[in-house]
Amino acid sequence: MKGSAAYLHGRRDIRLADQRRPTPRPGEVLVEVRTVGLCGSDRHWFEEGGIGEVSLTTLLVLGHEIAGVIAEGPRAGERVAIDPSQPCERCPTCVRGRPDLCPTTRFAGYAATDGGLRTWMAWPGDLCHAIPDAMSDDEGAVMEPLGVARHAVDLAEVGPSDRVAVIGAGPIGQLVIRVLAADGIASIVASDPRPHRRLAALAAGASLVWSPEDVASEAALDEISIVIECAGEDAAVDAAVRLVRPGGRVVLVGIPSEERTTIRAAVARRKGLTVIWSRRMTAADLPAAIRLVETGAVEVAPIISDRFPLSAVGAAFERLASGEANKIVVRPGWTD
Repeated sequence: MKGSAAYLHGRRDIRLADQRRPTPRPGEVLVEVRTVGLCGSDRHWFEEGGIGEVSLTTLLVLGHEIAGVIAEGPRAGERVAIDPSQPCERCPTCVRGRPDLCPTTRFAGYAATDGGLRTWMAWPGDLCHAIPDAMSDDEGAVMEPLGVARHAVDLAEVGPSDRVAVIGAGPIGQLVIRVLAADGIASIVASDPRPHRRLAALAAGASLVWSPEDVASEAALDEISIVIECAGEDAAVDAAVRLVRPGGRVVLVGIPSEERTTIRAAVARRKGLTVIWSRRMTAADLPAAIRLVETGAVEVAPIISDRFPLSAVGAAFERLASGEANKIVVRPGWTD
């Protein structure tokens, strides 16, 4: 049985092609993909032909925010959200208990591993997590970025009395705000240059929103103890370092376009800051994300702004590149 897949050929060059139904390897299940969310890292691949130090060397199917249904075998019919990261479990990093940082992890939609923008995908069954009936396929595709947000907040070690700033109120920033609110954090400030994202941050649970000009003003410097940076730009990192109080923590979540992040060393040293990089999520974070939504602690449906069929995947990526949307999802098999 044939399906379709969207292959990235080069910068801003994504094309549909026929796809044969794959045969799962031992330990894998066949998933019929229902919804794929587009992420900032997908935008880097689309606009730049790579991300960080990894460049496109072969045709690649993007998409790592994936929900689908298992198509055959004992789990046939089970609706799942997919953990896109398959660590090797053998290297020193994995053996030390940090498989989330495995240097040779197989990650969907990255390097030579195809992601979810296709009709079918075979993936390890233990990385396919059941989602409840009440959760839509679109919401299921948001479980991976919600897991990323959960991991970032955990790294921040936020306490109930902390005042937290989130720099960058795109989808990840909004999910970070929603996790913070679910954790009972009452004082959350968000900053973004786009007015529609500042409004979305307020809807997500921010108590106050600032433009970058507000952050730059001395009046904005008001005892921020933790900053979670979600923009991936030097200006945002600079704002985070300037904004946080002495002895504070800065968690860097955003992915920069260039393979370098610049921090004002004099300011960071003078303040004695703790700066932490957050990469993806741990194996426990996707199940935790599912529980957050299942229990009603976090609502993710409001962040989804645009839906495209796989046949319009090029338009979906152009919309992503515009920065005017919120969370964009693509639905393989949807023709409406």
